[in-house]
Amino acid sequence: MNLGSTLGSESDPMFRVPTIKSARELESMRAAGRVVAEVIDRLKKVLEPGVTTGFLDMEARKVISSRNAEPSFLGYAPIPGAIPFPGVICTSLNEEIVHGIPGDRVIKDGDLVKLDVGAVVGGFHGDSAVTLIAGEGDAKKKELVDLTRRALEQGILAARVGARVGDISAAVEGLVRPRGYELVREYTGHGIGRRLHEAPQIPNVGVGGQGPQLRAGMVICIEPMVNVGTWRTEVLDDGWTVVTADGKLSAHFEHTLAITPDGPEVLTTL
Repeated sequence: MNLGSTLGSESDPMFRVPTIKSARELESMRAAGRVVAEVIDRLKKVLEPGVTTGFLDMEARKVISSRNAEPSFLGYAPIPGAIPFPGVICTSLNEEIVHGIPGDRVIKDGDLVKLDVGAVVGGFHGDSAVTLIAGEGDAKKKELVDLTRRALEQGILAARVGARVGDISAAVEGLVRPRGYELVREYTGHGIGRRLHEAPQIPNVGVGGQGPQLRAGMVICIEPMVNVGTWRTEVLDDGWTVVTADGKLSAHFEHTLAITPDGPEVLTTL
């Protein structure tokens, strides 16, 4: 899950100095990341045309509960007065980019399904997202999903001690935009730890060599959101679901990773 750049203020955790995690804190984050990965693994197995987004939410709830973890998203409100998120996971279909609310919507053959999962273990969060195609998808959808996955991989490779946030942004943008796709600007990746959203913001568009420097012990979420059409977004009346402004398809991938002297360590994986 991510925050829009217009949602916070400088007093919010999102804009404070990045936190450096101790070895013990990183262990908790690895545990949280593994729970998130287990949830996504389960959802991949049960996703098929005909199931509802609410069914996927219930399956995620079962896995999180069985691991004695807590959901990061349920009841989450990014700023005071915002509508608390009512689901355990985010389920965003087709032109929905992020933050889709699970419910009675039936998933159809060929739907592009974005699943965003967060879990808390020992007071620390893990956060990851994947885009899946329900049933059979056409070549264009498969290309979009593959490109977005590879954009995340490029961003992770750039996340090294001494690099800057702009190096991650430039790596993602350098893969995506030359291929005729766009990247969402209004929502970004983020730091993560005791809070779901911490400093620094991790944009998907930027210039290498700029922005905060990455230090060992920082933990961040990189999450490219790739659109077939415009990068511009709109929020539906539910106060949460973000869609492409032109109604065209979007894909989203995300991992939580620790910055270590030996390179980036992906925490949200099995």
